Amino acid sequence: MPESDPESLPAAQHVPVLLDRVLELLGPALSGGPAVVVDGTLGLGGHAAALLAAHPELTLIGLDRDPQALELAGRRLTAYSDRTHLVHAVYDELPEVLERLDIDQVHGVLLDLGVSSLQLDAVDRGFSYSRDAALDMRMDPTTGPTAADVVNGYSVDELARVLRDYGEERFAKRIAVTVARRRERAPLRTSEELVQLLYEAVPAASRRTGGHPAKRTFQALRIEVNGELDALRDVLPAAMDAIAVGGRLVVLAYHSLEDRLVKRALAEGARSRTPPGLPVELPGHGPRWRLLTRGAEQADEAEIERNPRAASVRLRAGERIAAA
Repeated sequence: MPESDPESLPAAQHVPVLLDRVLELLGPALSGGPAVVVDGTLGLGGHAAALLAAHPELTLIGLDRDPQALELAGRRLTAYSDRTHLVHAVYDELPEVLERLDIDQVHGVLLDLGVSSLQLDAVDRGFSYSRDAALDMRMDPTTGPTAADVVNGYSVDELARVLRDYGEERFAKRIAVTVARRRERAPLRTSEELVQLLYEAVPAASRRTGGHPAKRTFQALRIEVNGELDALRDVLPAAMDAIAVGGRLVVLAYHSLEDRLVKRALAEGARSRTPPGLPVELPGHGPRWRLLTRGAEQADEAEIERNPRAASVRLRAGERIAAA
């Protein structure tokens, strides 16, 4: 079924990452009859539209914490409105959403993690260190603390912890101390002010070889503001529990912290629980999941050329092969 006048939609230029591979991996679980898939990070609806077009009997539950994303994706998916449930929620609210919809199990879950194209491209949201804007970085701009609240309100030790743990920033303490000195004169309010401070705080030798000096700090602040890793830790077991036997989980991660959590969750699901040393698998103790990818898959050069935001993607997927 064609989309309604797609060129008129703000989402029309959005290029979903690894779209063909996502369709290939989820396809076997969604084909052959009625099925339910959860897109836990709906964004601008690119993956969702392709899944709905490929599977005429598919019902899609789309979650996003960003009200603007839900509005734009809803317009993109108008032609499929009788087969979609779009919900304003963070993906770790999946169990509550399924309960409200009276759905016990689903056949697939897709998580395309990190900041969306909409959020990166919206200058006033403050996600990008290349354009000046207020230090906000909230994926849901209607609630919660901003990045300005973090940099101006956290102690030196708290801020250093965020930069170290979520940005893997070598100069976390040095940056935190510099921020504390700067905010004694006036609070940091804009991305440009923070970027200028980071150029001062990060040693010149590191700036020459380590990429943009703001990259890790902006990642860390975004993760802290949105509680991204906590939400991911919660949603992975919940999603795996919600998927029926034969169903599939596909996750696209964009930095090592996310990918590590996904790898660990899938590896645990694929592990036998039979005590070591026994010659046979005990009934009910075998793996509940089968890995569908060998390690983390990356985008090829052609896709990265078409869509530079695919450069850092790491895709992992699994299939549920046994009930709990």
